[in-house]
Amino acid sequence: MTTAPSVSVPSTVQAEAARRAVGAIFLVNGMVFASWAVNIPSVRDRLGLDEAQIGLALLAAGIGGVLSMSLVGRWTTRWGSAAVTRVSTILFLTSLLLPILAGNLWGLILGLAVLGAANGVMDVAMNAQGVTVERALGRPIISRLHAYFSLGGLIGAALGTVLIGRVPMLTHALIVVAGTVLAGLYALRFLIADPPEHTTPEGSTPAAPVSVFSVAVLLLGAMCFLGMLAEAANYDWTALYFSDVLGLTGGAAGIGYTAFVTTMTAGRWFGDVGRARLGDERIVRLGALITAVGLALALLWRDPVPATLGFALSGLGLSNVVPVMYGTAGHALAGRGIALVAAIGYGGFLLGPPVIGFVARHLGLPAALGIALAGAALIAVVGGRAFALVRGVDDQGGSADERRPAGAKS
Repeated sequence: MTTAPSVSVPSTVQAEAARRAVGAIFLVNGMVFASWAVNIPSVRDRLGLDEAQIGLALLAAGIGGVLSMSLVGRWTTRWGSAAVTRVSTILFLTSLLLPILAGNLWGLILGLAVLGAANGVMDVAMNAQGVTVERALGRPIISRLHAYFSLGGLIGAALGTVLIGRVPMLTHALIVVAGTVLAGLYALRFLIADPPEHTTPEGSTPAAPVSVFSVAVLLLGAMCFLGMLAEAANYDWTALYFSDVLGLTGGAAGIGYTAFVTTMTAGRWFGDVGRARLGDERIVRLGALITAVGLALALLWRDPVPATLGFALSGLGLSNVVPVMYGTAGHALAGRGIALVAAIGYGGFLLGPPVIGFVARHLGLPAALGIALAGAALIAVVGGRAFALVRGVDDQGGSADERRPAGAKS
């Protein structure tokens, strides 16, 4: 296996510049992701597609993401996360134009497959770079980076609200691409090179590389799958729950979704403070428990006020589950670990919404959303076992204290 070359330790100033740069990369990723999402109805109407055809096209984006995630771990190992982040960022930002320019269903499917694949590579690479910067700084930053993604999504959605219907769809896309590419090109200059993956004290025998298919990483991936399934359930079904089950109409049906997104963003923004005080394991298990309690409140007490509070608690609890899973895998197995955990977890986004839709058709939406509740409860129960196994991986690949930032120990 080819590994990244040995590099000098970056200075504090360089590491801080890299932290700001990676935050900007997460932000533009979220902006482009949201800019596509708000244009889905316009693309559907322009191409004259039905819901099943749009679903097929969106599935192509998910499949492209999963396939690319299965490969990117090797690329970050060979060329380093900084190089892969630079290439994938520009590719993803410009790929927004492909589905916008599509002239038929097959063009849309191809465009979304490329967009999804580029996003998959960027997702893994920028998280691996975040772990590298976290190590260099010696303090937790991963949750804040994911908050920048959420913030970018809010900015992208707000910009879409202003522009859609006032300018042509292609003009909207060109404005987003031009702005994000310029910001990305500036930020990408400050990324830092990865350290060697398996460092050992001078004079000692290097440890054998740990398999990315170890039980520890597979269990982390399963937990990430459950976390992403719960996120997708909240994103895709909250508004429908408020309209179909609680009977709210118009803009009022979006209050639960707004509460979820707001607490998700806030939880990620301040999540690293919680990681430093509580540790990664406690923040994940406590967050999963909060999510389970919140969903139980929303599903059992079918009134808009407690339901809104319940979905707000769900967003707060889920806010740091996936970011910490990414960071934990990255500290244990660098980019290869993130790639596998992300690929498994992404399946939750792909399979969660259709499974919930199928169950809702036969048992009702409240019962279907109970799947997300059960997944969160399972994370709270088995999370301790996953982190115990990861500590064993750290012991094989070097001291956990050397590989993890201060304050983020499990």
